[in-house]
Amino acid sequence: MEQSSATVSPSVAVIVVAAGSGSRLGLDRPKAFVEIAGRSILSRAMDAVLGISEPVELVVVVPAAEMTATDAALAPLGLDYVAVAGGDTRQGSVTAGLEVLSSAIEVVLVHDAARAFTPTAVFEAVIASVRANGHGAIPGLPVTDTIKALGDDGGIHQTVDRSSLRAVQTPQGFPRAQLDDAYARATTDATDDAALVRDAGYPVELVPGDARSFKITTPDDLERAEDLLRRAAASVPSFRTGMGVDAHAFAPASEQVELWLAGLHWPGEGGLSGHSDGDVVAHAICDALLGAAGLGDLGSRFGTSDPSLAGAHGSVFLERTRAILADAGFTVGNVSVQLIGNRPRFAPRKTEADALLSQLLGAPVSVSATTTDGLGYAGRGEGLTALATALVYRV
Repeated sequence: MEQSSATVSPSVAVIVVAAGSGSRLGLDRPKAFVEIAGRSILSRAMDAVLGISEPVELVVVVPAAEMTATDAALAPLGLDYVAVAGGDTRQGSVTAGLEVLSSAIEVVLVHDAARAFTPTAVFEAVIASVRANGHGAIPGLPVTDTIKALGDDGGIHQTVDRSSLRAVQTPQGFPRAQLDDAYARATTDATDDAALVRDAGYPVELVPGDARSFKITTPDDLERAEDLLRRAAASVPSFRTGMGVDAHAFAPASEQVELWLAGLHWPGEGGLSGHSDGDVVAHAICDALLGAAGLGDLGSRFGTSDPSLAGAHGSVFLERTRAILADAGFTVGNVSVQLIGNRPRFAPRKTEADALLSQLLGAPVSVSATTTDGLGYAGRGEGLTALATALVYRV
C-alpha cells in the first residue's frame, strides 16, 4: 500500500561509510566499488538497510570521485539516499554524513560498507537497544582465539583473559544528540564511533553481533565473501512465495479522477485516491513480488516522496519491480490476485487484464473479483482492496 508522507518521515538515520581506498585489497579502485558475484560491496551492504521494518534516512559517504559510480551501483535498488563526499579519515567521513541529516532524526546508526553481509536483525537490535536505554549500542562477538600480550622486547608477556573481550562490529547506534556532541568534542582521530562517544562521557552497551558481519579488508576476505554467497544460494529454495495487500478509497466525484485498475483504463468510472493512480491490483502484485524475493515492499521501494511517481500508472510499478527482482537474481513464476469491491464490473475485462499484466511481468497473471455482500468499506462502494500471491524463482 502506498504510504502517506505523514507515515514515512523517519526518526532513524543510517550513515554508510564507503569512502576508504581499500589499498589492502590490492585492486585499482575503492573497496566499496569492488564487485562480488556481479554486485559491488556497496550495493550488497544496502540489502540489510532495505530490510529494516521502518523507514530510515540513508546517507552514503563515498570518495568524491565516485559519485557517478555510486548512483550506478544503487540505482537498481530503488533507494532514497543522499550521497556525500568523504573526508581523509573515517572520522571525517562520518562528520560529513552527520552534517546532512535532517532535524527529525533521533537515532543514528553508522555502518561500514565493508561489512556487506551484516543481517537486518543486527540493525534492528541496535535501534531497539538505543531507544530502550537512551544510549549507544554496538554489536560484538566473543573472542574465540587465545590472546597474548607482548612485552617491549617482542616476547609474550601474558595470556589475556578473553572472557571479558569482544570483537566489535557495525552498525554502531547512538542517540543523535550524543553522537553529535561526541564528534564536536573529539580532539583525536578514532576508527570507532563508540570510543568517541565513551570519551565524551556517554555509556555504550553491547548487543549480539553476527559472524556474517565480517569486514572485507584483504583478498582472503573477498574469497570468504564469495564462499558465503555460494553457500547461501545453495541453501535457499529455488522458489519463494509472497503475499501483497493494497487498498485505496475512491476519490470524491468532484475531483474527476480517472479509474486505472489492473493496468487498464476504465472510462466512465470514478478513480481511486493516491499519490499514483491508486491501482490496487498492480500495487498488491508489487508487494507480493518484493516480499517473495525479500526485497522490501512498495512503500520502501516507491515512496511518495518520489515526484516521478505522481500519477504514475500501475505498469510503471510493475516494470520497475520486475527489474528490481531481475537485478537480485529472481524471475517471476506466476501471480494470482483477488480484487474485492462492488465496482467496476471486472469480469468482462478479466481476459484483457490478465493478458496485459502477464505481458508486463513475463509470467502468468490471473485476476479474479468478488464483492463483500455490502459489508465493509468495499461493500459500501467507498474503495477497493486487492490481495495478491506471487511465486518467484531464483535464476
